[in-house]
Amino acid sequence: MIEEKTIEREISEAQKKRAADSMRKNPFAKLIGMKLIDLKPAEATVQIEMRDELRQPHGILHGGVTATLIDTAMAYAVITCLTEAEKASTVDLTVHYLRPHSEGAFSCTAKIVRAGKRILTVSADVFNEQGKLFATAISTYMKL
Repeated sequence: MIEEKTIEREISEAQKKRAADSMRKNPFAKLIGMKLIDLKPAEATVQIEMRDELRQPHGILHGGVTATLIDTAMAYAVITCLTEAEKASTVDLTVHYLRPHSEGAFSCTAKIVRAGKRILTVSADVFNEQGKLFATAISTYMKL
């Protein structure tokens, strides 16, 4: 549930396409292999296909990739709460790694918990293809 400010505007197909295009054109998102899967008011889902380059020395997904996926999904959720003129930046990010991930696609769904006048609080969950939760996060964004 979103506190203080209810996000009522719908996300048009054109807006979804622009958001997906912006991710495809982002060199870092492209390097990691991120894809915007879904965009709704106050919510975004981003996916990555596991590959060898994303593994840490023990053969499992590198925690930095998970954190990057989370921060990116959260940013897209935040964008749905901003006007065209507004921008926001991450203030903090706390990630809880619950289990290792080693095979198959994984996705992060980020949701706005509270949207205030200047501060937005966002939560996120990261799941594997079987729907098992392997990371959670909470973050604060500030409107610039």
